[in-house]
Amino acid sequence: MTQLTYAWGSAPGNDYEALSAPFRPIFEDIAKEAARRDQERDLPHAAIRKLKEAGFGAVRLPRENGGRGASLPQFFNLLIELSEADSNVTQALRAHFGFTEDILNSRSPDRRAIWFERIARGEIVGSAWSEIGEGAALSRFSTQVAEKNGKLVLNGAKYYTTGSLFADWIDVGASDAEGEGISVAVRRNADGVEVIDDWDGFGQVLTASGTATFRDVAIAPDQVVVDDDRFKYSAAFYQLVHLATLAGIGRAITNDVAKAVAERKRTYTHAAASVSSRDPQVLQVVGRIRAAAYAASAIVLQAANSLERAFETHFSRDPEAEETANALAELETAQAQTVVSDLILDASTLLFDALGASATKKPAGLDRHWRNARTLASHNPRIYKHRIIGDFAVNGTPPPYQWRIGASGG
Repeated sequence: MTQLTYAWGSAPGNDYEALSAPFRPIFEDIAKEAARRDQERDLPHAAIRKLKEAGFGAVRLPRENGGRGASLPQFFNLLIELSEADSNVTQALRAHFGFTEDILNSRSPDRRAIWFERIARGEIVGSAWSEIGEGAALSRFSTQVAEKNGKLVLNGAKYYTTGSLFADWIDVGASDAEGEGISVAVRRNADGVEVIDDWDGFGQVLTASGTATFRDVAIAPDQVVVDDDRFKYSAAFYQLVHLATLAGIGRAITNDVAKAVAERKRTYTHAAASVSSRDPQVLQVVGRIRAAAYAASAIVLQAANSLERAFETHFSRDPEAEETANALAELETAQAQTVVSDLILDASTLLFDALGASATKKPAGLDRHWRNARTLASHNPRIYKHRIIGDFAVNGTPPPYQWRIGASGG
């Protein structure tokens, strides 16, 4: 069975089915235990290990460098399929794929060679960028790289360190001695590094998005990257990972509600049929949910094309063309964000209209879809996106490429 035969639309590229074939059995295994893992807070170590061993973390690398050579539309389509199985796993790998995209865009042959080899081996990168508390500022990180006893060391604390507990490396946002923004890649098991699963959100509970602390972690000079050197469409990329995850949740909702309706024996005296599977009103609800999932996936893939153009333009050595491509990628992703979020949040509530009160029982695990979708939709608040889109439409104002969170100091 192909994506097309499931009525999810044609896949991006003629070779997509061959690209996805090795991973689909793993996705199926991941899906079997998704609801149980969520209820028991059983972190998906085994699921991520299987994906690493199958080379999923290297799908974007060129074939000659040990990857699968996936285009960005193909990559995001794979993320939709993985998120259909378990959105927690996709979220846990988001930082890794963003870091990989940065390496693909790097103009440093040495940096590309080092990281291509590591990623092709199956090594995974987590993230440690956001800071909380009164010391967290918009203008600079309190986490710093400074000289101590003639050597560079990293000190600080981070929150929302998504995926770092599963990772081999952590990509850390920091400030240097002059206050300039930098990032450093450190081994997760290096001396002075501690990662704790203390994420207490009601959704995406298995992503290990908790606290990481760094105490005098030794840093080599070649581990430091200046913020301005990172890939320009990173904001759009990271946001589109969220949207692909939401689209996958939409498909998971479709699967769960369709199965539950097909198996349901109980009905009501005022229902439109003797069984739910023949009730036109119930079928209408299921159809509306599936249409939302279909539309969300199609929107994600359309936005992915804009990121592919930004990626290709990066190598054109034409700064003006690259600037335009990055602005359009950010705008298309912003336009997608508001619609996809609404579609899947609506679907995650509608599913209960197709079922009885028993569907709200915890063992069914259907509440996780809303909790996960609501948590994802709360990242990078969508309330600002309509204003940004409108400002472009009316005034031609380009969108901001990067955003930070913290105290404004005003």
